[in-house]
Amino acid sequence: MKMFDWFKKKPDAEPRPLFYDIVCPYCFNKFSPDDVEFRASHHREDDEDYALREDARLNRYRERFGLDTVRDMEAVLLPGDVPEEHRIYSDHVLVGLNDRYGEVTRRRLCPHCHNELPVTSGKVPSNIISIVGASQVGKSVYMTSLIHTLQNSTADNFEAACMPLTTEISRKFRMNYEEPLFERGDLLASTQKERMQEPFIFQFVFKDEEKPPLTLVFFDVAGEGMVDQDYLGLHGQHIKNSSGILFMVDPLQIRSIRDRIRIQLGDSRGEWVSRYDEPRDVVLTLFSDFIAHQEDSKTNIPTAVVLTKSDMLESLRGDDGEYIKSNSNIFHNVVHRDHFDLDEFENIDGEIRRFIERVDRPFKGTMDVYFKDTAYFAVSALGSNPVEQKLQSVVSPIRVDEPFIWLLYKLNYIEGRRNV
Repeated sequence: MKMFDWFKKKPDAEPRPLFYDIVCPYCFNKFSPDDVEFRASHHREDDEDYALREDARLNRYRERFGLDTVRDMEAVLLPGDVPEEHRIYSDHVLVGLNDRYGEVTRRRLCPHCHNELPVTSGKVPSNIISIVGASQVGKSVYMTSLIHTLQNSTADNFEAACMPLTTEISRKFRMNYEEPLFERGDLLASTQKERMQEPFIFQFVFKDEEKPPLTLVFFDVAGEGMVDQDYLGLHGQHIKNSSGILFMVDPLQIRSIRDRIRIQLGDSRGEWVSRYDEPRDVVLTLFSDFIAHQEDSKTNIPTAVVLTKSDMLESLRGDDGEYIKSNSNIFHNVVHRDHFDLDEFENIDGEIRRFIERVDRPFKGTMDVYFKDTAYFAVSALGSNPVEQKLQSVVSPIRVDEPFIWLLYKLNYIEGRRNV
């Protein structure tokens, strides 16, 4: 970069549209803000239109995730049934209705699944981050470590707060994910293909009110589903409408690395499974499902390729640098504060690109063909390899938030800077 590049004026920001299309953070369907429906704020026994009832659309969604049926719900109101003068707008977005009884409701619902939408829907971009990867790559563990890190340190570093969208999400995340891993040291079980996980929805809210909040949706698709065309077609809707993808790759998915680690570690190898899906299989499934329908058969969605369980690569480190150099960046945690450190990023991105190209050229080539905007990272969600489903030391994540911070940078939420 030339010296004068430091003093170049930033390009003017693109003008904001009057409103944004909404992507439902529950079912991931995309629609206009004018298409929302509303939940009445009250019920009446003398008016059948406002009587309590079962919401079939909402319960179909809940059944999909094994959640209990909700019997008595307030009526669903359609904006088209309400006179124009009784519709309430804020910043050109339909946000409320004044019903026939003069009662106001601002409880906007997704027209597809009837879950209640975040209050900012339509006013700010609906940015969804998806975690993708084959089985055994540790998506559940990484998601837990990432959210824990975002809430406890990353948010502070960027003058923000990371909060669950509802108290129910907060309770489930804490009880089923965070406490077992961080307080008891128990490794999380793999997501079962027949058991869909309800999305974990968090908001990354900046203290600077000029920055719109970022809605984070972590949808833990079972790994086996990522190489099953029917399963992905049924449950992979979120990937198509994602604003960013975290594409996870386990070093043990790569045969040459798996064999070498076996030789190096012997009986102390920790957790192994009998079969690993090839990373390229996941890409090919994504291609046939939706990338093939994109312009030029490529996707523009920024995609972070995340090499997981990086602590296992310690056994490959050596002065000869055949696989991992002795002074590798992989094993050193990096804290990005106030901005995305482009120098640190280029170091780790270059190192992991070269590593992947050396050990799994077919996967690297497939990524280059189908993805226009990629970056490569290495993370350790735990800091060490568990043995018999138990951690042998305190959880010490390494670089877990770096891929997410890169996506913040790509989505223009934060700046990228170099060290002068």
